[in-house]
Amino acid sequence: MTGFLALVSSLIWWVLFSSIGAVGPSVIAWIVLRWSEGAPVVFNRTYLACLIWSLFTLLISAAVAAHLGITRPPLTPLLANGTFRMSLALSMLVGVIALWRLIPRVDARRIRIGSACVVVAVVMAIGFGVVTTLAIA
Repeated sequence: MTGFLALVSSLIWWVLFSSIGAVGPSVIAWIVLRWSEGAPVVFNRTYLACLIWSLFTLLISAAVAAHLGITRPPLTPLLANGTFRMSLALSMLVGVIALWRLIPRVDARRIRIGSACVVVAVVMAIGFGVVTTLAIA
């Protein structure tokens, strides 16, 4: 019973942290998509795509970090690991697919895949900037 409760608690925290973590990338994605597409995009669908991307990223990153045994700061060895880098590349691919498939413009056309790639690149660049700043400090 204790194991079941621990699993349910972990799932709740996973969804909670992912939904909180998806707010920042969804705002960035919405701004970049408005600029890149030249037309307004639907924000709630942008948040949904970023939430799916965040759920996947947190799951795969935590699994790789736990496998490597690097779960506490400093995170510099984690960022230097090849397996973690491959998981981030897979995460970016999932992000592009989620954004491209789930976000419509207000004229009901799907966003371009190039715009989804630009959004993922901008979000990851800002994320790397924040993580490396925190890892150095």
